[in-house]
Amino acid sequence: MTTAGKVIKCKAAVLWEQKKPFSIEEVEVAPPKAKEVRIKILATGICRTDDHVVEGMWPSKFPVIVGHEAVGIVESIGEGVTTVKPGDKVIPLFLPQCRECKYCRNPDGNLCIMTDLKADGVMSDGTSRFTCKGETIYHFMNISTFTEYTVASEFAVAKIDDAAPSEKICLLGCAFSTGYGAAVKTGKVTPGSTCAVFGLGGVGLSVIMGCKLAGASRIIGIDLNKGKFEKAMAVGATECISPKDFTKPISEVLSEMTGDSVDYTFEVIGHLETMIDAIESCNKNYGTCVLVGIPPSGKKLSCDPMLLLFGRTLKGCIFGGCKSRDVVPKLATDFLAKKFDLDQLISHVLPFKNIQEGFELLNSGKSIRTILTF
Repeated sequence: MTTAGKVIKCKAAVLWEQKKPFSIEEVEVAPPKAKEVRIKILATGICRTDDHVVEGMWPSKFPVIVGHEAVGIVESIGEGVTTVKPGDKVIPLFLPQCRECKYCRNPDGNLCIMTDLKADGVMSDGTSRFTCKGETIYHFMNISTFTEYTVASEFAVAKIDDAAPSEKICLLGCAFSTGYGAAVKTGKVTPGSTCAVFGLGGVGLSVIMGCKLAGASRIIGIDLNKGKFEKAMAVGATECISPKDFTKPISEVLSEMTGDSVDYTFEVIGHLETMIDAIESCNKNYGTCVLVGIPPSGKKLSCDPMLLLFGRTLKGCIFGGCKSRDVVPKLATDFLAKKFDLDQLISHVLPFKNIQEGFELLNSGKSIRTILTF
C-alpha cells in the first residue's frame, strides 16, 4: 500500500531543549510539497555540529530533529520534482545547490541562496513537515536526518549509485566531502607540499585523505588525544604530535620540525585558539590556512594583521567548497571504484535507538565517526 501523499508516522530522535538527552518519539511526517522530496533514511552519522545544537553553541529552534549526514531512499516526491524519483538512493544535502542563484553560477561559489543560514527550522514556505504530540517539531539545516523519514528540497538531494553501502556512503553528506574538499578544492594542496591538520576527528582524517590524494609529501596530524594518532597514520599522516608534549607554541614546534614552516594548515576543531595557531603555523609569505571547524556562535576571531600582510592566505570553507549536487555523486562513484576508503573513518555502528550512546562516545573522544542504522 503506497504512502505517497499521506502522513507517515515513524520514530525520530527529538531534542526538546538544549542540554537534554534525545527522546525517541513517534512523529508525523507530512507529504512533500512542490519541489520537495520525502526520504526514508537508511543510515546517518553523528557529527560534532549536531552536538553543538545540544550544547547551545549552534542556533536552533526547539524542539528540533537534528542530524545532517545521511543516506536514504526516495519514498515520494512533490509536484514539479524532476531530478529524482521514488526508489532512488540519495544523500540529503545540508548545503543545497539550486544551480540558478549567483553563488551556484559562480565557478568558485557553493553557498547556495537556499542554504538555511537563518536557522529558523522551517522549509522554504515557512512551515515544518514534522509534528509530535500535536506540537510543531523544527527542521535542522532543512534535512533533519535523525528520523526514519524526512523531507528535503529537491535542490538538497543528490542521487547516487544504488550499489553504494549505506553505512559508509552516508559520510559523503558531511565528513568526507567537507574534509576532502577543504584540501583539494579550497586549499588546493599541491604535490610535494607539507600540510598540518589541527584536529583528527572524522573531518580532520578526511582532510588528511584529501592532502594525500593531492600528492602532499608530508602531512602532520595534531591533536591532544594521542589515541587518534594510529588512525591518522593509517589514512595518510606521515607523523602526529600532541601540543601537550611541548612547552613552546605549536607554530614554533612545526617550524623546527620542517626547517621553516608548513605550506598548508587546516583547523578542523572550531576553537579560536587553534585557529590562530593554524594561521601562525603556515608559511608567512605563501602559506595557506583553511578554517574548516565550526566555531561557537557569536564568537569573534582576533589576530595581528601582520600575520596576513606578508602574504599568507586565510580561507574558510563550507562543505569543503564543493558544489554539493555536482560533487557528491562523483565521490560516490570514486568510492565504488576504490579510489578512497571510508572504513577508516568509522569507529562505531549502532542501531538508531542507541543515539544517546553515540553522542557519549563522541564527547568522550572514543569515536571517530559513529553511524546509526535504521
